[in-house]
Amino acid sequence: MSNNRLNGAAQEGNIDLLYTLIQEDPNILDYTDSTPFVDTPLHIAATFGHLHFATEIMRLKPSFAWKLNQQGFTPIHLALQHGHNRIVLHFVDINKDLVRVKGREGITPLHFVTQIGKVDLLVHFLLLCPDSIKDVNVRSETVLHIAVRNQQYEAVQVLNGWLKINDEKGAMYLEETVLNWKDDAGNTILHVSVLTNNLQCTRNSGILLTGKS
Repeated sequence: MSNNRLNGAAQEGNIDLLYTLIQEDPNILDYTDSTPFVDTPLHIAATFGHLHFATEIMRLKPSFAWKLNQQGFTPIHLALQHGHNRIVLHFVDINKDLVRVKGREGITPLHFVTQIGKVDLLVHFLLLCPDSIKDVNVRSETVLHIAVRNQQYEAVQVLNGWLKINDEKGAMYLEETVLNWKDDAGNTILHVSVLTNNLQCTRNSGILLTGKS
């Protein structure tokens, strides 16, 4: 019954009720924390877009931000899916490493925003957590594979520019590694471009100027 009321508080974004429930049972958040694959109050608040409630829960239970629910999503994945970008930005500003949290099929928030073409968030994530560009999903696809496969050429341009900036800072190894990374099928981004008939568009984005097949 207490968990139902807690979930109701999260759905309504009711911070006063949250603390009433904590006063009644100081361990109420611990029960959820110890249960695997469950929608925590943070998942629910992220889904409904309750920024202040989500912030309060993040302060009380930072571990909730890393938990997967039964569908394989963390709170930040749910906020992204429902278009609650203010919550997304708030999450990563509290903890930049959430840019790299892996959900279902190894998809990170960086992968997700690239897939749907949210370039503003892509840039913010890269600035906040540069190493996130190295992360791959369960198919061993980089963020560039995802951008090319989904024909998100503005994202391709941003990623290519980011790699070139890092190259200028002496990180040529990173550029070479990401550009030439092979997924589980043995495909580089050049191969993916050919397979999806997107070679010319990818060339126009400049991504193949330094890449090798």
